[in-house]
Amino acid sequence: MMAIRAFGAILLSLVCATILSGQNAKAANPAAAPPNVLLLLHQEILPGRATDRQKLQTNISRACDRLDVPSFWIDLQSLTGPREALVFDTFDSFKQMQQSDVIWRQFDAAHPDLARVKDDIEALVESERKIIAVRRDDVGYLSDSVDLSEMRFLRVLEARLFPGHESDFVEALRILAEAYTKINADAPWLVYQVNLGMSSPAFLILMPMSELRQNDDLLSWRDNLLGAEGEQGSERLKQIARESYVSTESNLYVVKPEMSHVSKEFAAGDADFWMHKTEPNGKPGTRPFLNPTVSYSKRKTYNQQLRKAL
Repeated sequence: MMAIRAFGAILLSLVCATILSGQNAKAANPAAAPPNVLLLLHQEILPGRATDRQKLQTNISRACDRLDVPSFWIDLQSLTGPREALVFDTFDSFKQMQQSDVIWRQFDAAHPDLARVKDDIEALVESERKIIAVRRDDVGYLSDSVDLSEMRFLRVLEARLFPGHESDFVEALRILAEAYTKINADAPWLVYQVNLGMSSPAFLILMPMSELRQNDDLLSWRDNLLGAEGEQGSERLKQIARESYVSTESNLYVVKPEMSHVSKEFAAGDADFWMHKTEPNGKPGTRPFLNPTVSYSKRKTYNQQLRKAL
């Protein structure tokens, strides 16, 4: 019974946030459209080392901006759930994902100093998991209107299902979408089906948000939203929740632009937010950072080499 209530509350929270954010829609940026294939890297950082990771990741991001590396990611930090970094890598296809791997191998070979900075970041990671998911446009809601360049927060619902119940969960999403239509909601949400990285069938519902206040009126909207689903739809949702899923978890993340690397086209709508600030000499405004455990002599040599790349 508690699992059913949790499932219903999560779906309602998505609806509520949609109503509150759907009044000021504008044309989406094609360069910031949701990807067809998504790689999510969850990283839990060693206690007390989050600041070190931030400095190192910022250096990598600045170097990639300056060197025009054609492989992009968005870095996020959890606000709920386990304290973790979430790296949001976007691809048009698995082929492009493979090409990105080749690009990074070439980049690391050409810039060994930056490759060592990446190794330093890896040394700060306590645990990690990777998930590859494929976009499901048939069950997303207004997904073509999503502009990821406007995202400042990201709400992620992870639903794990019993094998063979994927179609039931898709049905639940369609019932939810019908309720959205009835209340004239016009803010979108995205659905991705996990392809690799989980032991059981799973879906991810992503809701990009520009402001946290979109969640403020959740409780006051709940009764009206239940009515929009209708008694039959509400009962069917409960049945699907009872029979189909293993667990659900919903968490909130904040975007960290200083640790992200996006294309100029992606950032065009708000370059001040996404692009790194530079000094008059054209170099990044923050000095390169070296892992503080490295000896002074190595640090001096290493920073001299790193400045050449930055």
